[in-house]
Amino acid sequence: MAAITRETVEAALAEWTEPSLGTDLVSAGAVESIEVSGEQVSVALRLGFPVDRYRPALIAAVQTELAQRCGIENAAVTVDWQVSARQVQGALKPLENIRNIVAVASAKGGVGKSTSAVNLALALAQEGARVGILDADIYGPSQPRMMGVSGKKPDSPDGKTITPLDNYGVQVMSIGFLIEEDTPMVWRGPMVTQALTQLLNETRWEALDYLIIDMPPGTGDIQLTLSQKVPVAGAVVITTPQDIATLDARKGVKMFEKVKVPVLGILENMSIHCCSQCGHEEHIFGAGGGQRLADQEGVELIGSMPLDISIREQADAGRPTVVSDPDSRAAEMYREAARRTAALLSQLDPAGASRFPKIVIDDQ
Repeated sequence: MAAITRETVEAALAEWTEPSLGTDLVSAGAVESIEVSGEQVSVALRLGFPVDRYRPALIAAVQTELAQRCGIENAAVTVDWQVSARQVQGALKPLENIRNIVAVASAKGGVGKSTSAVNLALALAQEGARVGILDADIYGPSQPRMMGVSGKKPDSPDGKTITPLDNYGVQVMSIGFLIEEDTPMVWRGPMVTQALTQLLNETRWEALDYLIIDMPPGTGDIQLTLSQKVPVAGAVVITTPQDIATLDARKGVKMFEKVKVPVLGILENMSIHCCSQCGHEEHIFGAGGGQRLADQEGVELIGSMPLDISIREQADAGRPTVVSDPDSRAAEMYREAARRTAALLSQLDPAGASRFPKIVIDDQ
């Protein structure tokens, strides 16, 4: 058997695709060090997205790959992570105390956008990140109820700024905290955008790795203004498989492209229904719509969530799936989508990086 070297270990790691990154650990720059001493091999990984809950599975997967590809038994693998700020659109800069803002959007209502946003936020928090969620759906704020803080009021220590509420380890701010739950917001677009920018800038967010913004549905003036004024690092577009939903979701992708916000991926909701009585599986809203949209637009499909009554019931009860049933398959699917989102974000340009083309001068 050939001697084990650093090069053989690196080559083995380069042949394995890490699911969240969608590429190998070497290409992603996640291999911090490789040490070989005789038959003892140590590998240190450093990722740009949170993996506290995922860490044991990742270590086991790397050890298995090294054993199968190189015959290395019991490799010592360590995994660390740190979230850094990513580049935002135009001349905007990341906000103080918020490393990355991720917009969760849909071009039409009724596709599960808010449920997806809250579960993605909670999943990132379970992986160890400091997370906040801003309910930007002024006309239909739902995050207070979903986050189990309905009826509570935030404090304003100085009369100018607001301290967000906190539940399940996630900081929460919503216009729903400032009005009664059944009070309609009869506002024009400029009033809505002003209220949202105030909620964002005047909330006392505490050192967030990610702020998830639950955007209002649509692609009109409100969404466009928000996309131009809020420093967004990336966006996730929610759809269902049916043609009419993916047609509208495509408009959402195009909107973010116009304002230079990277679309991290598509999350497909209601992809398949499994009957709770007989177990029969059926594609009620069609099959493969999210994947087709992702392929056509050149973005990633970050997940496909089932049509499951428990997801709706848990969100309505103020205990979304990720916290109410963390060991369920649905919760793991949300965590996989959240890690995929954060991993894709970690591969974008860091904050402050130039987006101008590189100019090469030929001496000849």
